[in-house]
Amino acid sequence: MRRARGLIARSLRATRLLVEDRRIPRPLRWLAAIALLPIPGPFDEAVLLILAPILLAFHRTPMKEAWRAAERPEPPATAGWG
Repeated sequence: MRRARGLIARSLRATRLLVEDRRIPRPLRWLAAIALLPIPGPFDEAVLLILAPILLAFHRTPMKEAWRAAERPEPPATAGWG
């Protein structure tokens, strides 16, 4: 169970990194952002099924980099003034 949770968290972090990556065209980044929304029903999964092969075929390097960068969770933001 812990392993599945880690894989889901890493996938979400990698997708967020791809949404912010300027090497990927804006319409594809918008589709990735839509896929991250908690939309009920199969709509977001359908968007991912359309988006994934395009990213895999044409933007493999940014995907690899995002996956590697998502391996380590971001440190929590510190509260305070400095």
